[in-house]
Amino acid sequence: MAVSKKRDKDVYKAPRNIGKPESENPKWLIPTALTLLITGVVWIVIYYITRGNWPLPISDWNLVVGFLGLGGGMAILTRWK
Repeated sequence: MAVSKKRDKDVYKAPRNIGKPESENPKWLIPTALTLLITGVVWIVIYYITRGNWPLPISDWNLVVGFLGLGGGMAILTRWK
């Protein structure tokens, strides 16, 4: 039996660019993320090595500053394509 041509028009065809990134990463993304990650780790390590005397005299808030650096670096890395 013959098939009508109307059926062929209802077939869904997926776009060809699925799964491909739309654009490149910004040039500042990786250096900024790595700088924040490294700075956060170094901040916390210096705080522990100097027993709380460095980098700033704000007591245990130095840990918060270090973890904010780590969290900021991780948040920026979510934009990495």
